[in-house]
Amino acid sequence: MTLIRPFRALRPVPGRAREVLAPPYDVLSSAEARQRARGKPWSFLHVSKPEIDLPEGTDPYSSAVYAKAAENLERMVAERVLVRDARPHYYAYRTVWQGRRQTGLACVVSLAGYENGRVRRHELTTPVKETDRVRQIEAVNAQTGPVMMAYPHAPEIDTLLKRATERDPDIAVTADDDVTHELWVIADTAPIEELTAAFDGLPALYIADGHHRSAAAARVSAARGGVEGSHRYFLSVVFPHHGMVILDYNRVVRDLGGRTPEAFLAAIGERFAVTPAPTPVRPTEARAFGMYLAGSWYQLKLEASQVPEDDAVGRLPVTLLARNLIEPVLGIADQRTDKRIDFVGGARGLGELARRVDSGEMAMALALHPTQMEDLMAVADAGAIMPPKSTWFEPKLADGMVSHVLD
Repeated sequence: MTLIRPFRALRPVPGRAREVLAPPYDVLSSAEARQRARGKPWSFLHVSKPEIDLPEGTDPYSSAVYAKAAENLERMVAERVLVRDARPHYYAYRTVWQGRRQTGLACVVSLAGYENGRVRRHELTTPVKETDRVRQIEAVNAQTGPVMMAYPHAPEIDTLLKRATERDPDIAVTADDDVTHELWVIADTAPIEELTAAFDGLPALYIADGHHRSAAAARVSAARGGVEGSHRYFLSVVFPHHGMVILDYNRVVRDLGGRTPEAFLAAIGERFAVTPAPTPVRPTEARAFGMYLAGSWYQLKLEASQVPEDDAVGRLPVTLLARNLIEPVLGIADQRTDKRIDFVGGARGLGELARRVDSGEMAMALALHPTQMEDLMAVADAGAIMPPKSTWFEPKLADGMVSHVLD
């Protein structure tokens, strides 16, 4: 097996793409998806969140939901809103957001590589969420949500992608979140062979966002016997690691563990250098943090000696904060399950942190420096697991741009 290969994408005909493209299934609640798809009969949310077409309150994991996904996808194909390419292609996929462009390759990635560690992971998965994706794949007989991945330093691949995008895109859509999604079909034999060979020469690929999708693809393949076939690959868009954007993933906490703000400041002052700040604090390094407490911003900073540089997990901002404040001072041992803590993606801005504290909902907010791609890759190379809520990738890939049918 090659590490990647081209595939026959099921995708919108160019004139219908604006009607189809939708946010990923896992960034919207059922209620949000219902609102987003209102008046949009061809939105891919009817496939990825099909409970929106059933009575409100329907269990999103019921058999009726997966059956509705299959029905809706079949209808989009029958009405020729989606058409499958006659031959296998690669597809250059570009997102443009807030002036930043990242261009990757839409392809299918070998599950053999996933199983032998050449496709590297950094996150644990939840069985319930895995099973949901398994049932969705089986119902529609396709992988409809691409896994976002990264490839390491590879100037040859960068050049091949640049060459593929020198003409006008085959699809270009600016979504209602102001993200532009562009697609170029790479149909010629020579660049397809060059890309396949270049990726085969890489030591590894890295899953950035989509661990549940990839794990579900592996489970579906195992259930089908694991023999050679389209199910032995999973749908991905692979970007150069240097072009990917990870935003800060911040924390808000409901109480101060019984302390007054003054006592809390004294407690953290035993571990951090605490400096009042006149404006919101956006940290610029892993050992620095912003804190909003009782109407004021502070900068918190650890000594350099407190950062274990030889520990890929230990030097992450989320780990440094957990080990020096969240666990010992607040007594929150498991951020996955403790209801005292919540998480705010960086796209919402520092103002959202202050708003949630000022509203009285939360007692304190903490701003972190974003995890760096090099650190994510180091964790994956070490075979380790990132702490919960370590990365927030923006922009997200669109569902519906390309789907991988399992022949």
